[in-house]
Amino acid sequence: MNTAFLRTAFLIGMLIVARNFDYLPLVQPFYLVRKTRPSSGLRAIEFTTASLAGAVDGMNEAGLCIIYNYGFTTDQPTSPAAPISMAISAALQQCSSVTQAVDFISSMPRWGGALLMLADADGDIASLELSSTRHYLRRPAEGEDVLSHTNAFSSPQMQEVQIAHDAIYTDSAATPLRGRRLHQSSELRDRRFQQLLAETDVLDVDRLSAIMSDHGPEGTPGDDTICMHGSYWFTTACLQFFPGSRRIRVA
Repeated sequence: MNTAFLRTAFLIGMLIVARNFDYLPLVQPFYLVRKTRPSSGLRAIEFTTASLAGAVDGMNEAGLCIIYNYGFTTDQPTSPAAPISMAISAALQQCSSVTQAVDFISSMPRWGGALLMLADADGDIASLELSSTRHYLRRPAEGEDVLSHTNAFSSPQMQEVQIAHDAIYTDSAATPLRGRRLHQSSELRDRRFQQLLAETDVLDVDRLSAIMSDHGPEGTPGDDTICMHGSYWFTTACLQFFPGSRRIRVA
């Protein structure tokens, strides 16, 4: 499970993709940033963990950026398929634009649920909602230059294969999660981001970093704050991607 919180925006004429990677602290020592140099195809820099097949996030030399948030889905592939993290690595090797990557990933056999944020050097941004059998593409509304998601689908057709809105963690889950509603954190983090965005006149790099570090209206971090210090999940890495200049910042 990954409660990563991703935000993409045009800032002073510069496209930035920012994300918080929320995961178990015990995995943090195994995080790595690697250079991928295939014998054919595009080189990339990828953020991942030492034990994972594929990539969590990455950007290739063409400026295509793909960020992976987990989704909670119920449908199953018709035959065995690779995890979405492997599709991300393959797309970074073969694609140079958001459109190419969306077509490539959505046509691949895959297993699992995800919300992928994609951006490229030409300034195109999109949110791709995925399950094992379905996909939905969302772009910014007319006149807007910010696109965001947490871990919950926006599309009614994708919500049909998403774990129910009122589902709670049962006694089979880790002890700190039991009795909590599955989608509560996603909904509250998204609501808080929209509030902070509405209160912001000028969105620059520093302001975006402050929003991604937000500990809620009371300044008390927890399970439902943008910068998460929860009973189980924690913000264990923060990343910013700059597709135009091919730069990545990782903390």
